[in-house]
Amino acid sequence: MNPDIIINHEPVELYKILKFEGLVGSGGEAKQAIAEGHVLVNGHVETRKRKKIVSGDSIEFNDSSYTIRLDPHATS
Repeated sequence: MNPDIIINHEPVELYKILKFEGLVGSGGEAKQAIAEGHVLVNGHVETRKRKKIVSGDSIEFNDSSYTIRLDPHATS
């Protein structure tokens, strides 16, 4: 089972998820990893740094998979 990444609002840009979840050291590192094709979204290589991610999407990075979930208590 994939661990969940909980977001407070949607959509969220892909590079921000990598950065704020601590999967990379910085936003620049996140953008570079995405540009080099190291990140999969819903099973497909994603090279758009600002790809909009929403609840239900899956992200694969560094041999780990994550499922995006919207915090049920979040307010828009």
